Amino acid sequence: MRTVGVEEELLLVDPVTGEPQALSTAVLASAAQDGTDQDVFEKELHNQMVEFATHPQSGMEKLRAEIVRCRKEAARHAGGSGCAVAALATSPLPVSPSVATGRRYTWMAEQYGIATQEQMVMGCHVHVSVESDEEGVAVIDRIQPWLSVLSALSANSPFWQGKDTLYSSYRSRVWQRWPSAGPTEPFRSAERYHRRVSEMVATGVILDEGMIYFDARLSRSYPTVEIRVSDVCLRADTAVLVATLARGLVETAAREWRAGVDPAGHSVSLLRLASWRAARSGLTDELLHPATMRRMPARTVVRALLEHVEDALADSGDLDRARETCAELLRRGGGDRVQRELVERTGSLRDVVTECVRQTQV
Repeated sequence: MRTVGVEEELLLVDPVTGEPQALSTAVLASAAQDGTDQDVFEKELHNQMVEFATHPQSGMEKLRAEIVRCRKEAARHAGGSGCAVAALATSPLPVSPSVATGRRYTWMAEQYGIATQEQMVMGCHVHVSVESDEEGVAVIDRIQPWLSVLSALSANSPFWQGKDTLYSSYRSRVWQRWPSAGPTEPFRSAERYHRRVSEMVATGVILDEGMIYFDARLSRSYPTVEIRVSDVCLRADTAVLVATLARGLVETAAREWRAGVDPAGHSVSLLRLASWRAARSGLTDELLHPATMRRMPARTVVRALLEHVEDALADSGDLDRARETCAELLRRGGGDRVQRELVERTGSLRDVVTECVRQTQV
């Protein structure tokens, strides 16, 4: 069975005011002193963020347990440093982000200017194991139309600098400002994938291969496909759903490749429109159906995704749980809806943050 690992970026906030706090150095120092956490937490682009990475898991219950454990450990280290952690993909409250120190981040700040300053967004990256680069590229080619549905399911960033953006996932719109971000056309082979990456690095517009920000890419460090379209999810159960569906997509695409099924071949222009539609409305309105690229109710498109990966989920024992979690998410709404309902009820973005701090560890 394919293993899955998850990377989550968390926002550091004042536990009382909800305002972002530039305390990542202190939080990471606390984690470094704890031998069990020294390989789990990492520095991110901004000092108001911290990232953790789970170990690869083949069972989704074990993955959930590890996500919950890492979130609780992040909260413990943050608490000892005078802040709290929130699984929010953007800060609801106004913030002036501070870029972390280091040669890489300094280069990015100088190269991209205000775009780097504004990239204080928190995502969820899912790594799914593959047998080879050839299989990985075949998977990347075939999962492209479905990635916008993962974005809609994870949408958790309706507010930006104290204002309602009218988007469900504004993080994804900010992320698109990087010059290498977004969907890709079919590569057809690992050789063509690596040639494209080398050509992009050779332009000097990006620093190195680590700045290949495709929606799905081959990992530099692990034998995995890394899917990068999701907001960090408010609740751990949603993160597990995204990871479950991501593995289902990878397995389904690999089976299609071995069976000689060609990629759908949608243009990057259409894929970008599908991504925008998912960012705008999340699960609250319509999405572009991955097969037809025409607008359909979100519920219908989510059902189509489940049907697309049904055999793979059944073989891994994840089908019933994925169906149940999707139904619950469609019923209660995702993080974007939770945040907006909190504002409607309390009138306070501060209360949004403090409640999301609590829900981060549920």
